[in-house]
Amino acid sequence: MQTRNYSLRSIETYVHMLHSLEDYHNISVDEISIDQVKDFLQYVIETKKVSVSYINQVISAVKILQHDVLGKDWEAIKIIRPRRVQKLPVVLSKEEVRSLIETTRNLKHRAILAVIYSAGLRISELASLRPSDIDSDRKQIRIIGKGNKYRYTLLSENTLDMLRVYWRAYKPERYLFEGQIKGKPISHPTIQVVFRQAIKKTGIKKEATVHSLRHSFATHLLESGTNLKIIQMLLGHSSLRTTSIYLHVTKFDPASIKSPFDDIAS
Repeated sequence: MQTRNYSLRSIETYVHMLHSLEDYHNISVDEISIDQVKDFLQYVIETKKVSVSYINQVISAVKILQHDVLGKDWEAIKIIRPRRVQKLPVVLSKEEVRSLIETTRNLKHRAILAVIYSAGLRISELASLRPSDIDSDRKQIRIIGKGNKYRYTLLSENTLDMLRVYWRAYKPERYLFEGQIKGKPISHPTIQVVFRQAIKKTGIKKEATVHSLRHSFATHLLESGTNLKIIQMLLGHSSLRTTSIYLHVTKFDPASIKSPFDDIAS
């Protein structure tokens, strides 16, 4: 997985899945049969009510072990992956985003929320940002996303002004947003706590998470007329199909849309 540039988080998750499989059957994971994998999946589905994502991660971990490590034929394994239930993303309005940022008094925390929303970042992307990734001249931020793929996204003028104030106050060394230890990135749980505190202060009742800021970024761009393909590039989605989910949550006024028939009818 390391040679294929899997993230450390993915590697840890997959290894954890295989350990759970070992513990359940009390035998070495390389001796576990596919039927035993099915038994384990049935158990966690019935007793732990696990998500579809969890089931798919177990299957993916077993596939890598069976096919890539043990050299077994994966095609002969009959496991039907359950279909993921597609949930619509939780989107905050522009007014709610503004309220979140304005009510956050801590300068560093306010800058974190502003960067995530204004650039459409994942938590991991925010945490790994370095000062050199901020291109103030071109108004862009360089991001290293999933699969260690680089992309560029937006750097708003308001965010840049906020970052300049933040830089003078905190003087980060290696990472743009560092934790309590200088030179170490801010942790994911800390970012989540910052967001939850902001949500609580503003009284927003939506079941929003930090990722909702990224969803809101994409949705607001779409509502302002930005091409879906451009939004895909800014978000770092490998498939346009993933980005198209925002079509389902975008607000639009049917009266403002002109039928093509009006252009061809006499």
